[in-house]
Amino acid sequence: MIRWLVLALAVATSAGGAALDRTARAAHSPQTPAVEWELVVLGVAQDAGIPHLNCQQPLCTAIRAGQRRAERVASLGLRDRVSGRAYLFDATPDFNAQVHALTGGRPPDGIFLTHAHIGHYTGLMYLGRESIGARDVPVYATPRMGDFLTRNGPWSQLVSLGNIVTRPLEYDAPLTLPGDVRVTAFKVPHRDEFSDTVGYIIQGPRTRALFIPDIDRWEKWDRSVRALADTVDLAFLDGTFASPTEVNRNIEEIPHPMMPATRALLKGSRARLWFIHVNHTNAELDAADVVREGMTFPM
Repeated sequence: MIRWLVLALAVATSAGGAALDRTARAAHSPQTPAVEWELVVLGVAQDAGIPHLNCQQPLCTAIRAGQRRAERVASLGLRDRVSGRAYLFDATPDFNAQVHALTGGRPPDGIFLTHAHIGHYTGLMYLGRESIGARDVPVYATPRMGDFLTRNGPWSQLVSLGNIVTRPLEYDAPLTLPGDVRVTAFKVPHRDEFSDTVGYIIQGPRTRALFIPDIDRWEKWDRSVRALADTVDLAFLDGTFASPTEVNRNIEEIPHPMMPATRALLKGSRARLWFIHVNHTNAELDAADVVREGMTFPM
C-alpha cells in the first residue's frame, strides 16, 4: 500500500513539474510578445497649429465657435504599452498636451527632433525650470541641431541645467532602443536656416514607418521617396499644401510637395500613405489619407 502511495505521489509530482515546465516555456516563448509597441498620432497641423492666428477662413472660425476641434501641431509618439516606455518625435508648441496624451504627463524617455523650425523643437521649453525642471531627458538630434540648442538661449539653459542631454545622431546609422526598436535618421532638403533637417525610419518588431513632416520638394532629394516607401509599411509624409495657390505668399519661399503629386508618386507602393503637417489653408484637411489625432498603429 505504501509502495503504491509513493508511486502515485511520484507520478503526480512529475506531472506537476511538467505542467510548470510547460508554463515556464510558454512564458518565455518567442511567440509571446515581450513588448507592445504602437505609434500614436499626437498632432497633424503645420507649425502654428489650427486655428491659425489671423485666420478668418471657415475652418478657423468654426473651431473658434466650438463647432470642431482645434488641430495640434504635427507629432508622433512611440510607446510600449507593457513597460510604459515612450518616445516623442518632434517637440511642438503643443508639447504639454501631447506628453499628457502619450505618457500621462511623465517626461518621455527620449525626444527625436527633425529640425529647428518653431513647430518642431520649441516644446522643449516645458522641460525647463519654469515648468517641471526635468532631469537628463535625452534629446536625439544631428550635431548641427544639437549645436544650435547648446549655443542659443533659452535652449542652452536646458543643457547647462541638465534638463536635457543632447544625443548626436548620424545620418543613416540605426539607433537601437530598448525593446527591439530601431530609429534611423536621414537628411532631407529643407530651409535649413538654423539646422539641418532629417526624416526618420522607425522600425518596430512588426512594422516599419517612414516619417517626413517637412521637405522642400521630392525632386530636390537625392533619394527616391517611392523606393523608400516600398521598404516600409506606413509613410507619414509632408501634407502642408494641396495647391500652390492656396496661400497669399510666393510658394517658392516656403516650398513643399503638393499632396496630389505625392499621391501620384506613391500610387501602388507598399506603404500606406498618411499625410501629416497640414496647413490651415489646405482644403484637404479632412481627406481620407490625412491622419487624425489619436490614431494608433501597432508597431
